[in-house]
Amino acid sequence: MMQTLYRNWWKYAGILLLSYVIIGGFFFEVPLLPVLHETIRNIYFHVGMWFGMMFILFVGLVYSIRYLLYNKADDDQKALASVITGLLFGVLGLFTGMIWAKFTWGSYWVNDPKLNGAVVGVLTYLAYMLLRASLDDGEKRARFAAVYNVFAFVLFFIFIMILPRLASASIHPGLDGNPALSTGDLAPEMRKVFFPAIAGWFIMAWWLFTILYRSIRIHFKIEEITENQ
Repeated sequence: MMQTLYRNWWKYAGILLLSYVIIGGFFFEVPLLPVLHETIRNIYFHVGMWFGMMFILFVGLVYSIRYLLYNKADDDQKALASVITGLLFGVLGLFTGMIWAKFTWGSYWVNDPKLNGAVVGVLTYLAYMLLRASLDDGEKRARFAAVYNVFAFVLFFIFIMILPRLASASIHPGLDGNPALSTGDLAPEMRKVFFPAIAGWFIMAWWLFTILYRSIRIHFKIEEITENQ
């Protein structure tokens, strides 16, 4: 019993953190900002999920580079699990963002460089999945996917961080003088929930990644046994 608790302490920590974030997100005091009002509470979820997505996609980048260096199938499988996890968090981030946009801007989607860059970035990783599905040879598929994943991470960063700042004015917080995490959006009373939220979403992303990795490894083992029969 104690061994299990010791081995899985980080999972329990993640559950406790996100439980605290859910309670704090709905019930703790937040600043009454113009336009945002109570919707500012979504920052714990929308922004937290995007932080978790960036973290796990970076993990996938590391494993893709490791595959290109050492040619170990295990690294390719971990990269795949990372991308799937990142896509899930990306879709959830877009969904929570659309809800937030509806209540603050009156529409689920607006023609904004930050929003457009985010969806193009997610599509870039969907193309990674299509690339894998289009190749039958396992070794070639893993190598092409690893190379693409390196470029996908760079492109994703450009789409969501660099190009929006070079584009015209944006209504998304953090661009063109709009408040971001370092100013009005992250008031002192919000920090006690926001930072645990980031940690909680990181842990949740890693937990989901480990589950997907084990499932993918089993799938590849079954595929390998079937091919050898």
